[in-house]
Amino acid sequence: MSTDPGPGQQRRDTLAVRGGLMRSQFGETAEGMFVTSGFVYGSAEEAEATFKEEIERFSYSRYGSPTVAMFEERLRLLEGAEAAYATGTGMAAVFAALGGLCAAGARIVAARALFGTCYTICAEVLPRWGVEAVFVDGTNLEAWREALSVPTTAVFFETPSNPTMQLVDIAAVAELAHAAGATVVVDNVFGTPAFSAPLQHGADVVVYSATKHIDGQGRVLGGAVLGSDEFVRTVARPMIRNLGLAMSPFTAWVLVKALETLDLRMAKQAANACAVSQWLEAQPGVTRVFYPWLDSHPQAELARRQMTGGGTVVSFTLDTDQAGAFAALNALRIVDISNNLGDSKSLITHPATTTHSRIAEDARLALGIEPGTCRLSVGLEDPQDIIADLAQAFAACCP
Repeated sequence: MSTDPGPGQQRRDTLAVRGGLMRSQFGETAEGMFVTSGFVYGSAEEAEATFKEEIERFSYSRYGSPTVAMFEERLRLLEGAEAAYATGTGMAAVFAALGGLCAAGARIVAARALFGTCYTICAEVLPRWGVEAVFVDGTNLEAWREALSVPTTAVFFETPSNPTMQLVDIAAVAELAHAAGATVVVDNVFGTPAFSAPLQHGADVVVYSATKHIDGQGRVLGGAVLGSDEFVRTVARPMIRNLGLAMSPFTAWVLVKALETLDLRMAKQAANACAVSQWLEAQPGVTRVFYPWLDSHPQAELARRQMTGGGTVVSFTLDTDQAGAFAALNALRIVDISNNLGDSKSLITHPATTTHSRIAEDARLALGIEPGTCRLSVGLEDPQDIIADLAQAFAACCP
C-alpha cells in the first residue's frame, strides 16, 4: 500500500506504526498512556503564559493530552490533513464541525442519505438555532447545482452512504459548494482512511467515528475532525473544548495502536465483503445488493474513481417483510446482530428498525431502505464461513 512520498518523508505503512510517536524519559517501546486529568506547572508565570496561549503545552485533559496528541498526529498523517482534533464520539465530531460552522441565519445543504443521527442534527438540532437545512439527492449533480445556486455556509454528506451505499461525487460537489461560499464536510466512515481521501478530491473537512473501522474491534467510542489548521484551530477546537467533547487518554491509546493495523484489516475485510456481495447477487431470495465494487452498482465508475477499495459493508434486501428479515437475522450462528459496524467480527442489523428508525417511513423507502433490507458489516472471518452462515439463515427463514 505504500507509495513514494517524496524525499525525506516516510511512507504510509511506516506512518501507521510510527507517526506521532512521543516517548517519555523512560524510553518505552509502545506509546505511553497518560491517564491524568491535569498537568502541573513549574511556576505561576508558566501557568499564566499557558492560558494566554503564549506557549504551547498540556494544561488539562479536556483540552488535550500526550496520548490523544499521538492519535491525532498519526491519523492526521495518514489522512494527509494539516490538523486533526479528537472527540469522544463520532457524533461529537459531526456536531463540532457543523455546529462550529453554523450560527443563526446560516444555511446547510446535505445529502438525504445520512446516518439517522446525522440526519437529526441537520433536520432538527441545527434548525433550532435558526439554521436553514436543505436536503438533496446526493447522487444528482443537478440537485446539488440548484441547491447551491445561493450562498451557503456548509455542505455535508457521507460517501458511500449508510446503508444503501449511495456515492457523492466529491470533486464536483466541492466545486459547486466552494462557488457558493460553503465549507464541505464529509463523513468518511464508510469510505475509511484506507480507501477514501476526501481532502484530495476537494473536501475541506473530514469527520470520523473512530468507533468503527479505526478501532475495528468494538472496544471504545471515539471520533475525529480533520482539515486545515485554521479550521481545526478556529472552528472545531473551540466547540470541542468548550462543550467537553474530549477523547479520553485510554481511548486514544487504544486507537493509536489500532491505526497500526488499519490498512491490513481493511484490505482483508474488503476482500471478504466483495466475495460476500458477489455471492449475495446470485441468491434468488435477494432482490438487491448494495456494494460499491460490484459492476451492478449504479455508481461503480465513480466508486473506482474516488476510492481504492469497496469498503467492508454490504447491504442487501431480502424478498420478504420485516418478520422474514428478523427470522433470517435470528437464524445466524456466526454473524452477530449489532448496530455497530467496522468490527473484526461480522455484524448485521436491520436499518429500518435500528439505525434509521427515526427517519419517516416514506423517506426510508425513498432511500432504498425496505422492510427486507439488512446491513452486513463483514469482518475478518473466512469468507466461506460467512457465506455458509448466510446460506443456512436464508434457508431457515425462506425454505
